[in-house]
Amino acid sequence: MAAQNTTPSYHKQPYFLSSSDQLKTYTKLFYNFVISKSVYLVIIPAILCSPIHHLSAVYFDQTTITDQLHKYYANRRCSFIVGFVSLSSLLMGTIYILTTIMRRPRKVYLVDFACYKHDPSFLISRDSICRRLENVISPESIEFCRKVMEKSGVSDDLFVYGCNEFPQKSAFDLLEMTVISGAVGDLLAKTRVNPRDIGVVIVNISTFNPVPSLSAMIVNRYKLREDVLSYSLGGMGCSAGVIGVDLAKWLLQVRLNTYALVVSLESPTSNLYVGDDRSKLMSNCLFRMGGAALLLSNRSSDHQLSKYELKHTVRTHHGADNKAYTCALQGVDNEGKLGISISKDLPRVAGKALKANIATLGPLVLPISEQLLFLANNMVRKLFKIKGIRPYVPDFKLAINHFCIHAGGKAVLNEVERNLNLTKWQMEPSRMTLYRYSNTSSSSIWYELAYAEAKGRIQKGDRIWQIAFGTGFKCGSLVWRALRTTDPARADNPWSDVIDQFPINISN
Repeated sequence: MAAQNTTPSYHKQPYFLSSSDQLKTYTKLFYNFVISKSVYLVIIPAILCSPIHHLSAVYFDQTTITDQLHKYYANRRCSFIVGFVSLSSLLMGTIYILTTIMRRPRKVYLVDFACYKHDPSFLISRDSICRRLENVISPESIEFCRKVMEKSGVSDDLFVYGCNEFPQKSAFDLLEMTVISGAVGDLLAKTRVNPRDIGVVIVNISTFNPVPSLSAMIVNRYKLREDVLSYSLGGMGCSAGVIGVDLAKWLLQVRLNTYALVVSLESPTSNLYVGDDRSKLMSNCLFRMGGAALLLSNRSSDHQLSKYELKHTVRTHHGADNKAYTCALQGVDNEGKLGISISKDLPRVAGKALKANIATLGPLVLPISEQLLFLANNMVRKLFKIKGIRPYVPDFKLAINHFCIHAGGKAVLNEVERNLNLTKWQMEPSRMTLYRYSNTSSSSIWYELAYAEAKGRIQKGDRIWQIAFGTGFKCGSLVWRALRTTDPARADNPWSDVIDQFPINISN
């Protein structure tokens, strides 16, 4: 049954930002506007004042217009000053315009993207997973994992790699033979781009970091050119995909007329925990293999061929806070077994990180009406000390059409839904991705966008907001504008064959 298009009601008003922080943000926004437009606000009025002053004197003077104009033009000094000011203003305005054009960031386009299509042969039931773990963890731990998976918002049947053979196959072989060849191969086939035209390669993965690097593996496999800029990002958690796109955006500002290949991967088989520490067993229950590859371009000629244009990237880091830093932390247990601990504070930390990220992103995307309403609400409550007025939460649904929230877990999705006051329809891509694929780390936001495309929801001009959270603790945002309407009949992605079966009602 399809999810209802109703906005969830809550007894508590969703918190957004502290009043002092927001007042500083919007005051700074006004200050930056005044400073950046100083040429128009000061120079141009100065140019207009001089002739207006003289014409007004002509109009109000009792002498004839001919006499006044003769006096005005007879005064060479005045003419020289007016000419000098006019020419100087024109020169300054020209320099300002040229400087603005030269400093304007190059547009970055998302030509296309591809998500790895999981092999149906790796689809196994939750009970089968628990039975295969009987030889490596205690019965109490197995029962704990069973309860976590039942309440996590994921399907009874999951894509799990390596469970058919213990010890598991090398994570390197799995990545190279399945995820990388699947996602990158599909992307190159869809875009028909020559690999030799790719000038930047960025690969991110959480815990698996082989030698040579995964980016070197791609360079070797697809025979990229010798001067390619190659980067491998490791240990940056589920927000690393956003970081990879942000890095590619800046590299495309300096390397002209080229493509950037960004690959987001997750391989939990390389970090399976085989102990009885429940905080570390959580990662066994939630994380699954997945991958996505996207092709970015700074070529103006690719505007007509691309799906999306990158509008904004925003990253915030909360590593200075010890609770945020340790809410997801890799380490050994009392028996020396390595695993990743996930703290119960994670949803709260994610909510706090989201607030800080929104504080930066809000002024960039919200309509001026929402910004003014929020500023007025802050002034009434704080400056005039009027009590009984609730904090105003800006409505991001006025600026964003689609939300792709990292499917880190049901609790994280609930927290974001509450904070942004989103509808069930807007949360559907994230919840269905969590249900079918579980947590595929940094690639999850691309499975969510693929879901929206397969549903035929993406229209030309729509804005898409991708939000991801990662260890450290980090929060990252990407805002895209759709350059064309996506035809669901031509949307070749992992959802295409099964999209009619979704959405599925999931009890909260």
